[in-house]
Amino acid sequence: MSIHFSKSLAFATLMAIVAPLVAQQPNAQQPGTATTPAMKHQDTEVYEPVPPVVTPGVTDSAPPSDAIILFDGKNLDEWVSNRDKSPAKWTVSDGILTVSKAPGSGNIETKRTFKNYQLHIEWRIPENITGSDQARGNSGVFLASTGPGDAGYELQILDSYNNKTYVNGQAGSIYKQGIPLANPNRKPGEWQTYNVVWTAPTFNDDGSLKTPAYVTVFFNGVLVQNHFELKGETLFIGKPFYKKYDTAPIKLQAHGDKSEPISFRNIWVRELN
Repeated sequence: MSIHFSKSLAFATLMAIVAPLVAQQPNAQQPGTATTPAMKHQDTEVYEPVPPVVTPGVTDSAPPSDAIILFDGKNLDEWVSNRDKSPAKWTVSDGILTVSKAPGSGNIETKRTFKNYQLHIEWRIPENITGSDQARGNSGVFLASTGPGDAGYELQILDSYNNKTYVNGQAGSIYKQGIPLANPNRKPGEWQTYNVVWTAPTFNDDGSLKTPAYVTVFFNGVLVQNHFELKGETLFIGKPFYKKYDTAPIKLQAHGDKSEPISFRNIWVRELN
């Protein structure tokens, strides 16, 4: 074999290795051809639809300009009894909404119904709370209350600061389904905050599930549910299943245990597409 032929073979071998590697390198602007012109940066820039302008609140917890105010500390005009749609019977005092122990008061729910939304709600367990396990400030935010006799979809409220219970039933859990990713509870007597993004389930005409429900929850600013997929309604006993609905109220629970009543404030919601 001649030296000239060896050099040619080596060069050919090198090019066979290098050429594919060069072809794999990213190129910000691929050259065009006779049938496909080179792309410009404008080709991937979108100008419509223009997002609506929303003025944020003066603080992260204050309602933005497009929010529906569900409780601003003044009255219960946006709420009714879950049992019979009569006026809600909880207590409003000093800008705070408190679960009523009066006979017949029961759970309350919003007059309006919702599908997909962003929810802000603040709640407080009394400083002098007693009891243990699930009987320690038990309440819940039902993200979709599908009927007085249905379980609905519950985000649990409980004193979990120093209170052992089953982890899929502690504060920040999607009751009996989603264990929270962390426990950021403050002490009883301090205000706690839930910021929630709820994506409602959708159903086929025959009532079968089309897409499941998803929920993301920030608890005192800490992510505790990350686009969690629900398996159905949050049942106390039994396996979850879905029941067809379109839109539903948001419900607050009067659990009925002997612990001191839970309080709420600053409740608002933003409807999402």
